[in-house]
Amino acid sequence: MAFTATDPIKMIFAVLLPPVGVFLEVGLKGHFWLNILLTLFGFIPGIIHAFYVILKH
Repeated sequence: MAFTATDPIKMIFAVLLPPVGVFLEVGLKGHFWLNILLTLFGFIPGIIHAFYVILKH
């Protein structure tokens, strides 16, 4: 997808608080809840998933 002006802000949130970055991209949908689980299991999987969601959508 196209790179938007808000993507750098979402990526900063994705590194600091991955669920917030995903929430800004998709809202309270399935990817958000999956990212919370991944972040609880390990911070790095949450970050990777957040970048995937931000760059994919």
